[in-house]
Amino acid sequence: MDSSRKNNALYIDTEALSTLALVQEGLLAPVTELMGREEAAEVDRTRQYKGIPFPFSFILAPRGKRNRTVLQSLRPGETVDLICEGKKVGELTVEEVFPIDPKQRLINIYGSSDPTHPGVRNTMARLGDLAVSGPYRVEYPLIRDTVSRIQQAIRRTGAKKVSAMMLAANPLNRAHERIIRQTLTYADLVVLFLRKPFTEEGLRYDIRHNAVSLFIDNFLPRNKAIVVPFENTYIFAGYNELILDALLAKNTGCNELVIGKNHAGLGLYYDQNRLASIFDTLKDAQIRITTVDEYVYCDTCRTLVSTRTCPHGQHHHIHYHSHSIMSLILHGILPPPILVRKEISANIVSALFPNRFDNLQEIYYSLMPSSGLLEPKSDEQFYVKLMELYQTSSLT
Repeated sequence: MDSSRKNNALYIDTEALSTLALVQEGLLAPVTELMGREEAAEVDRTRQYKGIPFPFSFILAPRGKRNRTVLQSLRPGETVDLICEGKKVGELTVEEVFPIDPKQRLINIYGSSDPTHPGVRNTMARLGDLAVSGPYRVEYPLIRDTVSRIQQAIRRTGAKKVSAMMLAANPLNRAHERIIRQTLTYADLVVLFLRKPFTEEGLRYDIRHNAVSLFIDNFLPRNKAIVVPFENTYIFAGYNELILDALLAKNTGCNELVIGKNHAGLGLYYDQNRLASIFDTLKDAQIRITTVDEYVYCDTCRTLVSTRTCPHGQHHHIHYHSHSIMSLILHGILPPPILVRKEISANIVSALFPNRFDNLQEIYYSLMPSSGLLEPKSDEQFYVKLMELYQTSSLT
């Protein structure tokens, strides 16, 4: 879209654009449009929209002096351009402009307005005090392409039982693999929504995507799993994330959402003097929520086990703590294969540290057994072979 000089313009970032596109494509249905003042207040009060759980109102309130001046001048029926990174990405026809309380909005999303909370801090920097409602149209092909890929996979495989998993894979570890395989024992297709946040935390998205794709292509039955991008915008960052995950999964064609029992959104709470859980909230969401046990490596069982079925104590368990595994990888250390598959480790470390060795070929052929044919080896091949040496039984 080219920017028009005839219309006023509101300036939004990619995160807001992605969220608008998500709703436009029906992925958070029954929410399909921006909410006006009364409707937004009702949703914030009841946490319901058209009989379906929805944790907070869907509004557009961009921050900035320029945006505020434009919002104050808008009149019903007027069309305003939506500009992202200097390019026109859509239009909105104004129905209503109304004030909001940014602090209360933060509490609705995150359960807190504490500026030290990273989500609160990031949203506070982009949230204004005037919201605009009305029909809109944006161009953001990534969302549409994701939906198309999932639907094509369902048609191609004839899948009836489609399970979804929201995965950060930071990095993909053996516990992730076990849960995916366990889900495949009864599902026709597993859709792995790979989180793509708008921050620089953790591994780059392309590195995580390549690692998950490597696992799918080489270690799972063909056409049983796909990985798609899931842009993790601010609305998914709060304590109500699980509700929105469930709606997203359902609206893309999945009939089950698989989550870990240690998911932050599973906490109990009191509702009208009755002990409730997220399952009570989601009973009308028309999607099955399946919880899976936490998996650990037990040094007595000498395998990956569920904490619910292993008879040995915590002192025998090695946990799949993503932050700790990431610390090893970010220092260029290959995690033990019981934590991360060697092919995955090699793939990630070679991407993080390209051309790390000046004399890679010399090191490779001086340390590794070979058939006698001298062929150039990649960093990734070197790491895989190095890990195999680590796994070789020691001399006794």
